[in-house]
Amino acid sequence: MAKLLNIFFVGDINGKPGMTLVSSLLKQYFQKYEIDFCVVNGENATDGKGIDEADAKTLFGLGVHVITTGNHLWDRWQAKALISKEKNILRPLNYPKDNPGNGYVVYDLMEKGRIGVINLQGRTYMQTIDDPFKAADWALSRITNDTKTVLIDIHAEATAEKMALAWHLDGRASAVIGTHTHIPTSDARILPKGTAYITDVGMSGPYDSVIGMKKEIAIRRFIFQTPYKFELAEHDVRMCAVHIQVDAETGKAVKIEQVVFPAFQ
Repeated sequence: MAKLLNIFFVGDINGKPGMTLVSSLLKQYFQKYEIDFCVVNGENATDGKGIDEADAKTLFGLGVHVITTGNHLWDRWQAKALISKEKNILRPLNYPKDNPGNGYVVYDLMEKGRIGVINLQGRTYMQTIDDPFKAADWALSRITNDTKTVLIDIHAEATAEKMALAWHLDGRASAVIGTHTHIPTSDARILPKGTAYITDVGMSGPYDSVIGMKKEIAIRRFIFQTPYKFELAEHDVRMCAVHIQVDAETGKAVKIEQVVFPAFQ
């Protein structure tokens, strides 16, 4: 009988509203799905920009094993010191190598085995950093010596870039999970060679907003085409996540289920 690993991935936690809801819900989902391993994207966990040590400590205290991030990690300067000392908070691997922090980690679950996590960032409509496809190939060549179970967070703007990466890695990664755009997509599926995929898991934060920002401010930005101070919204808070089951022997996904709570009506 196959040994299945239950993995829970929580999408972009956005500020105090997202942190509060995730803190209140995570335990019940751990119990519901008998979770072995949990990853959250925490690049906006602190006031909607970056992550600080206190919020990271809170997430680890909830049972989170690895925190992934993205481009907004760098908006909080103190995060550089944090990722320098905490190996389980990742920054996208394909930023230039002289930046602090790690882009992947192999987490030892003891008797349950090891799980690799790779954090990547897309380049389309984003910073012109290194190639995420080649970075993924390089990291997998190192990780697969330790484990066949590998989860990838691709933090990217373009749907096509996320999809292309998933097809490129089909059968070599257990899951390719899209983050960054803050809107959950309805395409959770398992690709033919065994890689679970979703274009964007969605934001865990306030949906009475424009991707987390107060609506009025976002509207002014579009109308006047000038900067306005970022202010985090507060209402209609939801948690977006996926539950993935992986065969520990083969590293292939056998199930992916989207979680949105409360559900959209």
